[in-house]
Amino acid sequence: MNDNLASQYARDGFVAPIDIFSPDEIAGILVEIEEAEAKWGDALQGGGRNNAHYVLPVLDRIAHDPRMLDAVEALIGPDILVGGTTLFIKEPETEGFISWHQDARYMGLEPHNWVTAWLAVNDVDEENGCMRMMPGTHKSPLVEHVDTFDEDNMLTRGQTVSAVDESKAVPVIMKAGQLSLHHPRIVHGSGPNLSDRRRIGFAIQSYLGGDVEQQFGKIWAQQARGTKRGIAPVAPRPTEAMRAEDIAFRDLTNDELSKIFYKDAKKTGNW
Repeated sequence: MNDNLASQYARDGFVAPIDIFSPDEIAGILVEIEEAEAKWGDALQGGGRNNAHYVLPVLDRIAHDPRMLDAVEALIGPDILVGGTTLFIKEPETEGFISWHQDARYMGLEPHNWVTAWLAVNDVDEENGCMRMMPGTHKSPLVEHVDTFDEDNMLTRGQTVSAVDESKAVPVIMKAGQLSLHHPRIVHGSGPNLSDRRRIGFAIQSYLGGDVEQQFGKIWAQQARGTKRGIAPVAPRPTEAMRAEDIAFRDLTNDELSKIFYKDAKKTGNW
């Protein structure tokens, strides 16, 4: 199994779908997320969805689940850190999309021994805006992006890779509880949610190998497996939902991450 993951990842730059959570498990996770949304409202909207694993134990448990880590270890080795996360939610019949981009373009994490994990909390397909991958693009160096600041673009700067041959794109269709793993250099994006269903995904951006270091700015990370770490500041794990001290820490990490994302930008967006 792990050999297959590694070979597909090396060839295509992504692996999906990977079975992680059972239907009952993911249904329970969805209930916890929706209950948190109902209880804390605006605190889990917009920027509050970034690094929400610092304030919601359900998301922290996902990021540290041994089944998730087993899949990641096959790709980046036994030393694994949990970096940032994002709760990606596309509401029904909305225009929000994610343009063609590479995760590594603005993150400043070197070497590229890290991987982004994307867990489908409910079913994702082309109608409700699943990810689309450009296989093999991870084998080339980083390419130039254009900052568009498009109001419907869910990326910080609306960063976009130009001249993408969309006929070669592969949709990442997954059932709830399945996982996608993709390389930091692969060109990928997603369309709007044209369906009458919410599209909920939880992304660990990213799982970092122990040799990965931040080249500019400051990020925190949790030690998920192994001992080696290139990222020095250690992030705490939440013991209950939405504690004041955890919210303050999440907000601090988001402020620092915003500085990384907008480095050298002509303006800032609504991240």
